[in-house]
Amino acid sequence: MGDSRAQQGTDAAGRRASLTVAALSLGTTLNPLNSSMIAVALLSLLHDFDLTVATVTWVITVFYIASTVGQPLMGRVIDAFGARRIFIAGMALVVVAGAIAPLDGFALVLVARGVMAVGTSVAFPAAVALVGPLAERAGASPPRLLARIQIANTTAAALGPVVGGLLIALAGWPAIFLVNIPLALAALVGVAVLAPRDRPRTAVTGAAVLRVLDPAGVVSFAVAAVALLVAALGAAGDALWPLLAVGALALALFVWRELRARVPFIDVRMLAATPALTWTYVGFTVFSALYYLAFFGLPQLLESAGGYSTAVVGLLMLPLSGTTIALAPVVARVIDRRGLRPVLVATAVTLLVSAVALGLGVVTTAPVPMLVMAAFMGVPYCMGSLAMTEAVRRAAPPNAVGVASGLLQSTRYLGAIAATVVLGRMLSGGADASAWAGVTIAAVAIGLVHLVVALVAASALHRAA
Repeated sequence: MGDSRAQQGTDAAGRRASLTVAALSLGTTLNPLNSSMIAVALLSLLHDFDLTVATVTWVITVFYIASTVGQPLMGRVIDAFGARRIFIAGMALVVVAGAIAPLDGFALVLVARGVMAVGTSVAFPAAVALVGPLAERAGASPPRLLARIQIANTTAAALGPVVGGLLIALAGWPAIFLVNIPLALAALVGVAVLAPRDRPRTAVTGAAVLRVLDPAGVVSFAVAAVALLVAALGAAGDALWPLLAVGALALALFVWRELRARVPFIDVRMLAATPALTWTYVGFTVFSALYYLAFFGLPQLLESAGGYSTAVVGLLMLPLSGTTIALAPVVARVIDRRGLRPVLVATAVTLLVSAVALGLGVVTTAPVPMLVMAAFMGVPYCMGSLAMTEAVRRAAPPNAVGVASGLLQSTRYLGAIAATVVLGRMLSGGADASAWAGVTIAAVAIGLVHLVVALVAASALHRAA
C-alpha cells in the first residue's frame, strides 16, 4: 500500500512538472514568436503610418536591443527576487504591451515592442532557473525538461511568419500584438498555479531593487549595448564613429564598475573564474552567427536566385525546425547518458559540415537539395542550443542561474546581429551565386572558429564536472 501511494505521489509530481513546463514553454515562445512574426507586418506598418523603410525597421531594432539588454537584466532580477514571481510579472508586462500597441501611432508601437521585449525576456531565464527544482521534485532529468522548452521555442520561431501572415490577413497588423494577450495570460495563470513557490527572499521594494541590481552596472551595460548594437545594425548614419566611441567607453566603465561592485549586475570575476561558462558564451555567440547566417541568408538566395515566392521559401525552410523538434528528446537522452562533451564536439563537427553544405546554393537552388540542406542544418542547431543551455545551467553558481541563462540569450542576439552585418555586406549587390559563394566561405571560416572554441569549452566543462 505504501509503495502504491508513493508511486501515485511520484506520478502526480511528474504530471504537475509536465504541466508547469508547458506553461513555462508557452511563455518562452513569446520572444521568438514576436521576433519572427513582425517580419510579415513591416509592409502593413509602412503603409498604415506612411513610413520609410529605414523608419519601419526600428520595430525590429528596438526589439533586438531591448532583448539583448533585457535578458541578463531580467535574469538578475530573477536571481534576486524569485523565478516564479518575476515570470508572472513579465507575462503581465506582455499583456500590457499587447493591449497598448494598436491604440495610437507608430511611436506607441515602438514603445510596446520595447516593453514586450523586456516582458518576454523574463521567460527563458525563469524557465531555466525553475527546471532544476521541477526536475528534483518530479524525479525527472533537467535536460529532458529543457528539451521540451527547446521544442516550443523552435516551433514558435519557425511558425512566426506563418502565424503572423494569417493574423494580418484576418485582422490587420494589430492582431500580432493582441494575440499575445491570451497567450501571456495562459502562461501567467499556469505558472502561478503550478510552479513551486520561490524560496523566501527580500521583498520587492525600491530600496531592495537599488541594493541588489547594481544600477550603475545596468546603465553602463545598457549604454554600451545600445550604442554598439545600433552601430552594428547600420542604424547610426553619420554618427557611427561617435556611437562606437560611446559604446567602447561605456563597456570599459561597465567592466570597471563590475570589478568593484559589492553585488555586481554581471559578475565579471565569476566569468574569469569559470572558464567553462565563459567559453560556452563565446561558443554560443559564434554558433549563433553561423546559424543565423544561414537562417537569414537562405531565404534571400531562394527568393532572388531561385525565384521562389515567400510562401514556398517558408516551406523550404521548415525542415530545419522539423529536424530540431524530432531530435530534441534524443539529444536530451544522450546528454543524460554520455554527458555534454561528446554532444558539444558533435555539434561543432556537424555545424562545420553544414557550413560547407551551404555551397550547394552556388550551383543549385532546386527544391530537393535545399530541403535536405535545411533539414541537416537542424541537427547542429538542436544539439548546440540544448547542450549549451544545459552547460550554462550546470556551470553557473546556484544563485546566478537566471542572469547566466539570460546572458546566454544575449549572446544569441549578438550572433544574429553579426550575421545580419555580414549578410548586409556580402549580399548588398544581390543574392546571386557569386555572392552566395562569399557567404559560404564566411560560414566555413566561422565554423572553423567554432570548432576550436567548442573543443576548448568541452574540455573546460569536463574539468569542471
